[in-house]
Amino acid sequence: MSDRIDKQLAFILEIDKVKNVFRQTHLSANGRNENDAEHSWHIAVMAYLLKEYANEEIDIAKVMLMCLIHDIVEIDAGDTYAYDSIGLQTQKARESAAKERIFSMLPQEQKNEFTALFDEFEAFETAESKFAHAMDNLQPLILNDSNNGGDWREHHVTAEQVYKRQNKTKLGSHKLFEITDRLIQKNIRKGNLQE
Repeated sequence: MSDRIDKQLAFILEIDKVKNVFRQTHLSANGRNENDAEHSWHIAVMAYLLKEYANEEIDIAKVMLMCLIHDIVEIDAGDTYAYDSIGLQTQKARESAAKERIFSMLPQEQKNEFTALFDEFEAFETAESKFAHAMDNLQPLILNDSNNGGDWREHHVTAEQVYKRQNKTKLGSHKLFEITDRLIQKNIRKGNLQE
């Protein structure tokens, strides 16, 4: 086989490890912890289904690919819980090193493509990255709501913390932020989110 396909196959095998990175969020109906692969697949499908609610015109294929690759770096960097103030301090450095190692397994132009896509997602400046972030924020919120706020209660998460994270959702979709706000308010009333 050629060196090119050897690199691609090695990368494909490497990213299988994302299935072993477990998140704090549980599957719906009080299931086990979700892994990064499940999360990424879920938000890619969500992006396609909910694309009509984007604030701006978007390239949905680009959004979906962003969703599918955004957590690959967690193979090395690990999952950083959204409300872990200590872990968030080192997240960028850990993910940057992981991005370099993992994407460097690819042929150079594919490494460049994935790196640019990951960096665009992180920069949060384009319509596509804003909508991809909206999916990344909305999905665990929906799962938490389906589990009666169990993850929020377990980690003593406040409504203020959730709003701070979810405020970015409205930059990708005003309509989906309305849904987000309703779910947060519902969970405040139920006592699942501390005020």
